[in-house]
Amino acid sequence: NALLSLNWNRVLNYAGICTLQAPYTPERYMNAIETCENASIEVIIIDSITHEWDGTGGVLDIHGNSVGNSFTAWSKITPRHNAFIHKLLQSPCHLIATIRTKQDYVLSEKNGMYVPEKVGLKGITRDGLDYEFTVNFDIDIKHQATCSKDRTGLFVDQPPFVISEQTGTRIKEWCESGVSNEAVIKKIYGAVTLDELRSLYQRHPEFRKSLSPHYSKRKAELLNGKEDFIANPEN
Repeated sequence: NALLSLNWNRVLNYAGICTLQAPYTPERYMNAIETCENASIEVIIIDSITHEWDGTGGVLDIHGNSVGNSFTAWSKITPRHNAFIHKLLQSPCHLIATIRTKQDYVLSEKNGMYVPEKVGLKGITRDGLDYEFTVNFDIDIKHQATCSKDRTGLFVDQPPFVISEQTGTRIKEWCESGVSNEAVIKKIYGAVTLDELRSLYQRHPEFRKSLSPHYSKRKAELLNGKEDFIANPEN
């Protein structure tokens, strides 16, 4: 399955809608996901997961209303949040989630004084959650998407673009391809002609960047007349 994180405010065209109301506890999100799973929903869209962290009844709100030592309170709240993350990662459904953003600041020293300095946008959720996803798109106010994390290799180093139906189709095809990094490496060193190597390169755009050294090495071998099959490229 694919986990896709989008930093925008609204995703349209739902096949069905499950409206969550406050309190936005981790458990309410998990129950909603289970409801979709039990209804044989193929794709779950959560808009947004920010509320689980920073909404009424969300993790920060639960912590703020805790009695006693604030540090000790996290020992009880963090497992609840982690259970929510685990639910996202283990769901058998494809899952798309939006994360709201805010301006992020750091304190910089200028003329002996510390002043806040803008350093871009930051997702309103626990640090690192957005990078649990397979693909992470940042959407600007002009609806242009840039990819900040991509395990598929499909969108690496692409200029900003508008997400379309074709984007989803490419991700779906990647999910169903079942081709691993190691399998493509074996095919690279199994290529006996430049045309075969070129065809392999075109069939797997998601691995072009990460496997570029292997493509270059095999190309050089073929150009030098080395047609032997190398099962283990490390040797």
